[in-house]
Amino acid sequence: MRAFRTLSLRSLPLIGSCTAALLVPLALPLGGAAQAVDSARGAAPRMAAATQSLPLSPLTPLAGSSDEEGTDDTSGPTLSLAGQGLPPTDTEPFSLLGVVWEDPTEHIEGQVEVRIRDSGTGDWSDWLELDAHPEHAPDPASAKAEGRELRGGTAPRWVGAADAVEARVAPAADAAAESLPDGLSLELINPGELAADAPAPRPQEVPAAGDHVGPRPGIVIRSGWGADESLRESGFVYTDTVKTAFVHHTADTNNYSCSEAPAMIRAIYRYHVVSQGWRDVGYNFFVDRCGTIYEGRAGGVIEPVQGAHTAGFNHNSMGVAVIGTYTGTKPNRDITDALSLLTAWKLGLFDVNAGGSANRTSQGGGKYAKGTTVRMNNISGHRDGFATECPGEELYKALGTVRSTATRLQGR
Repeated sequence: MRAFRTLSLRSLPLIGSCTAALLVPLALPLGGAAQAVDSARGAAPRMAAATQSLPLSPLTPLAGSSDEEGTDDTSGPTLSLAGQGLPPTDTEPFSLLGVVWEDPTEHIEGQVEVRIRDSGTGDWSDWLELDAHPEHAPDPASAKAEGRELRGGTAPRWVGAADAVEARVAPAADAAAESLPDGLSLELINPGELAADAPAPRPQEVPAAGDHVGPRPGIVIRSGWGADESLRESGFVYTDTVKTAFVHHTADTNNYSCSEAPAMIRAIYRYHVVSQGWRDVGYNFFVDRCGTIYEGRAGGVIEPVQGAHTAGFNHNSMGVAVIGTYTGTKPNRDITDALSLLTAWKLGLFDVNAGGSANRTSQGGGKYAKGTTVRMNNISGHRDGFATECPGEELYKALGTVRSTATRLQGR
């Protein structure tokens, strides 16, 4: 098997004297010579993955409500009597969960909470709140391109190895139980495991680099993280170019080992496709807290693949999700380096200045009405195109550094 060198900022003369080092041509092969950087990371078929769908039912009162006689549960906030949920229930093993509903145009005005039993210790967790406001979805105009019956859903949440669950969904204080969406279901995802002895996939061919294409970073392609290609739609949807890179966070736990990241991505993929009916995982790329970059939506890492990540601006853009929550936690250097490398390369392939800005016209369904033209940085946060806190305040503040580093990587 050929040995491939993985490129990272740690291997470039960036640290300490980055300006001087990056204003001159990098002494690294670009284009076709730079193709050999994809990392297999134990590529193998995914085994024993599964989705459990547990319908929610009316609960009166909800578990943990202050109106419930005799309750001693003080581990979560007080919820109203009206609502739906699931009593403590033994399940097959799972590691990620979320709540979905029938109409993708609806959302929950209220709270969605779960708690799980750790399959290793047998202990129950505290109540965990799920983000009930959908922020990542196909554009209304491109919904048909998803090719399936779409469903609304909370953001998925990684909980680790679990074998029992309890859930409660309560409408806002001024809303009736009937205001909750129809068809509420708790989705439990087991991402399966990878075999360790499969051969590495061959790297993908890339075109010759232009004058301002950053060096190609190492990318774990889909077979490397164990994507089950039978789940997604067989075709691909492409746009014309990539004008904007939208940075997200998954709003998930930061307490994960980097060896868990492939399983987390498989679980998110399965949730988006099987539970929500998307054609594929929504993001074009993922980055874990160790700075490893992963291919997301299928279609080729060099191509302008249309994702489902920033409603209104999924066209002519890419979405990269950093695994974790960065509202009050600063992203480490590995994360910002990976974002800089990825955006310098991918935007450069389409002759886009990583430090520049451009007018973008909304397709509707997000922060801006359809047809609204907005000036955006070519590396933007999710919140720039959608009414959300994503990618978290600390990661958003770090985007200035990402832009400046990516610009220097492009030799500008």
